[in-house]
Amino acid sequence: MRRGMTGRAPSSIDVLIVGAGIAGASLAASLAPWRQVVLIEAEDMPGYHATGRSAAFWHESYGGPGVQPLSSVSFAWLSEQGFLSPRAAINIARRGEAARVDAFMAAFTARGVAVERMTQDEIAARVPGIRAPWSEAAYEGACSDIDVGALHAVYLGAAKRAGARLVTRAPLSAARRVAGAWDVSVGGDTIRAATIVNAAGAWADAVAARCGVASVGIQPYRRTVAQVRLGCPVPADLPLVIHIGGEFYFKGESEGRIWLSPHDETPSAPCDAAPDEMDVALAIDRLQSVVDWPVAAVERKWAGLRSFAPDRLPVFGADPRQPGFVWCAGQGGFGIQTSPAIGALLAAQLGAPPPEGAIGAIDPAPYAPSRFG
Repeated sequence: MRRGMTGRAPSSIDVLIVGAGIAGASLAASLAPWRQVVLIEAEDMPGYHATGRSAAFWHESYGGPGVQPLSSVSFAWLSEQGFLSPRAAINIARRGEAARVDAFMAAFTARGVAVERMTQDEIAARVPGIRAPWSEAAYEGACSDIDVGALHAVYLGAAKRAGARLVTRAPLSAARRVAGAWDVSVGGDTIRAATIVNAAGAWADAVAARCGVASVGIQPYRRTVAQVRLGCPVPADLPLVIHIGGEFYFKGESEGRIWLSPHDETPSAPCDAAPDEMDVALAIDRLQSVVDWPVAAVERKWAGLRSFAPDRLPVFGADPRQPGFVWCAGQGGFGIQTSPAIGALLAAQLGAPPPEGAIGAIDPAPYAPSRFG
C-alpha cells in the first residue's frame, strides 16, 4: 500500500469518493488539486474488482456510438502518457452477417472513427487458421492495449501528491444529510463531507441505498476471461478479434497464448466474481468454431463484474433529487478507456477548472443521472 496515502480520514472534507477503482481514482486525480478529497475503499487494496480484472484494451467502437465520444477524446492523453501499445482490432462476422458489418461501418465512420472493410484474404493474413465462414470484417488500426496497472497507479499517485487521502478496508455503512452536508459512517468513524461521489462500481446502487438515495438501476453482469495455451504457433501481436454480434473476443497474450472470452453477460449481485466452468467451456467451443487452433491448456481463468445503467451509457453527475450526492457509475467494460474524459468532466462539475481541448468539448448532459427522471 502506498505509504502516506492510507490511514484515517480527516473528520470534515469537501468530497468523499466511495470506491478507489479506476472511476474513483481518475476523478480524485483531476479534483484533488482544487478540493479536499478522501477516497474510501472497502477492500484491502484499490482496484481489486473490475479494474484489476479488465481485458485491458482501448477499442474506439467498444460500447457503441453513445460511449465512443468519451473513448475517442481519451485516446490522445492515454497515448501521450505512454499507457497504450498498438494492437489493432478485427470486428468479425460470418458470411451471412455482412449487413451487420455494413451497419457498424456506417455508424462509426459517420463519427470519424477510422474503420476499414477487410477482404477474406486480409482476414486470413491477420488471423492464421481462420475458418472459411468468417469472411466479413471491419478493421480498426488504432485499437491498443492499455497498461491498466500503471494507469491506475498514476491516477492514485497524482491524487496523493495533490493532497488526497486513501483509506482502505473502509466500507461506507450509512450516511445521512444533516445541515447541508453528509455525516458518513465509515467503519467505526464518522466523516462529515459536503459531497459524496458514488464510484462504487457493482455496489453503486447499494451505496446509494445506504445514503437514502434512489437507485438509477445499475446492474452488474459477470464477464469471464481465460488465458489459453494453444497447440500451434499464434503471434503475440494477434489483433483483438471480436464478434460484431457479441459472441466472443480473443487477442494475443504471448507467443502461442491468447486471452479469450465468450462475451458473457450474466446478471449478478455485487460480489467477488468467480469464473463459471460452463462459460470457459463455451468460450473454447466458440473459439474452435472460428479458428482451427487446438487448445492445449487453460492456464488461467477469472471473472469480473461489468456494471451498466438501463441505457448502457455511463452515469456521471449530480443526482437530480438529492443535493450533495453525485454519481460516477455504470462504466460497463469501457470505464478504463474512458477514464481520462469522465474523470476530468466530472471534476469540472465539482469545482475543478473545465478541461481543455477535445475533452472539454464533450457535452456531459447525455450521461447525467437526470436522464432517468
